[in-house]
Amino acid sequence: MKTWHKVAIGIGAAAVLGGIVLVSVQQANKGVVTVQTAKVGTQDLTTIVTASGEVKPTTYTNVTAQGFGKIVEIVVKEGDHVKKGDVLLLQENVQQNADVNAQVAAMNSTEAGIASAEASYKSAQADLLQRQADHERAELDWERGQGLYKDGLIPKQDYDGRKATYDSAVAAVESAKSRVLQLKAELDRSRSLLTQNQALLLRTRDVLHKTTYRSPINGIVSYLPVREGEYVVPGIQNANGSFLMTLSDMSVVTSEVMVDETDIVNIRNGQPAEVTIDAIPGKVFKGSVTEIGSQAILRSSGLATTQTTTGNQEARDFKVVVTLENPPENVRPGLSSTAKIKTAERKNTVAIPIQALAVRTRGDLEEAAKQAKGGSAGGSVTLAAPAPAGSGSDAKKEEIQGVFIVRGNKATFTPVETGITGVTNIEVKKGVKAGDEIVTGSYKALRTLKPEAAIKVDNSAPKKIEEQSS
Repeated sequence: MKTWHKVAIGIGAAAVLGGIVLVSVQQANKGVVTVQTAKVGTQDLTTIVTASGEVKPTTYTNVTAQGFGKIVEIVVKEGDHVKKGDVLLLQENVQQNADVNAQVAAMNSTEAGIASAEASYKSAQADLLQRQADHERAELDWERGQGLYKDGLIPKQDYDGRKATYDSAVAAVESAKSRVLQLKAELDRSRSLLTQNQALLLRTRDVLHKTTYRSPINGIVSYLPVREGEYVVPGIQNANGSFLMTLSDMSVVTSEVMVDETDIVNIRNGQPAEVTIDAIPGKVFKGSVTEIGSQAILRSSGLATTQTTTGNQEARDFKVVVTLENPPENVRPGLSSTAKIKTAERKNTVAIPIQALAVRTRGDLEEAAKQAKGGSAGGSVTLAAPAPAGSGSDAKKEEIQGVFIVRGNKATFTPVETGITGVTNIEVKKGVKAGDEIVTGSYKALRTLKPEAAIKVDNSAPKKIEEQSS
C-alpha cells in the first residue's frame, strides 16, 4: 500500500473518531443549563425606604392684613432674620390716629366730669350732715317746748314756732338726702361713661396698633409678595385678607416626604433617617421620623382620598415628616429633599442575592418530584408544605418562593422564608444555611430553570455581547 493511501485512511479514521466524540459530548450536554452560583453567607442587612419631598419648618405663620389701608413702609426684606416683636411693615394710620386722639379727649372730658360729680357729691354729703345736725337740735328744742307748754310756762306762739322749726329741719334732711342720691347717680353715670370711653379708646388704640405689623415669632422672612404703596384689605367672613408675608422659624426644620403606600406599613415614629438637600450637595443630615400621615394622598392631584368621590386605581402616597437634628443655617423652606429612612436592621444574618429568588408553582414541584423519584434514586425535591385538603387545580397553581441549591450537577429547588430586604440582598430565615451553594444567574436561566435540572456551573465573567443578548 502506498504511503498516501495510508495517510488518507488515517485522516478518515481521525475524522470519524472526532465526529463520534463530538456527538457524544453533545448528547451528554443535552438539557444541561449553564448557570452562575454563589455561596450563602452571613452579613449585616439594613432596609431603607427612600422618599422625596421638601424642606418645611415646624413653625411658620402667614401674615395677613388686619385693616384697610395703604402700605407706607416695608421694614424687612426676604431672607431677613427677625425676632418676636420686631416691626415688619407699616400701614397708613391717619384716621386711626385721629380716632385715638378724639377718644383720648373724650376720656379727659369724662374724667373731668367725674371729678366735678365727686365734688358735688361730697358737698351734698356735707350738707346732709349739717341738715341732720339742725334736725337733731330742732327736735330737742321742740321736745322741751312740749313740756314747757304743757306746764304753762311758754305761750302757744312760742310752742308753734318750735314745732315749725322742727318740721322745717325734717324737710331739709329729706331734701339733702334726695340731693345726695341724685348726685351719686350722676357720679355713677359719669363713671359708667368713663368705662365706656375706656373701652372705645382700647378699641381705637387696637385698630391703630394693627397698622404696625410686628413679628409674632422668631424666624426669617421666607416670602414677601407685597410692595410699598399697595392697598390691603382685611378678611371678610369666608374671604381671606390680603396676604403680606410668610415668617418661618427655622430652628426646628423638617423634611416632609411622600412615602409610597407599599412602604408606609414599615414606617414607625422614631426611626432614624438620613436627609439630603438638593441645594446643599455633598452633605447628609441626621434626623428621625416624628409624624406619619394617616390619610392616603393621590399622587397626581395631591388630594386626600376622602376629598374625591370617584374610585380609581391611581398610585397613593402618605406624608411622613422627618425632623432634622442639626439643620444648616442657610436652609430655606421649599428646598427639595430626599429622606432615607432605616426601617429595619439585622446583624450577622443569613442573606442571599435578591436575584437568586425564584417562584415555582406547586404543580411544577410535584411533577419534578415524581420525575426525580422515577429517575435516579438520589433525586429529591423539597416542598414548602403539603397541599391543602381538597387540593385541585387551584392548589397546583399556588406559587412557592425558593432558591435553587446546587447538589452535585443538579439544581434542587428549596422553598425559603425571607425577612428584611437590603439594597441587593435579602434575609433568609429558613430554607438555606451559610455555606450552601445556590444558583444566582443568569436571569434567563433562573426564569426557565426546572427543579432537578442538570446544570453546569460557569462563574467566569460573561462577555458584553452575551450580557446584551441575555
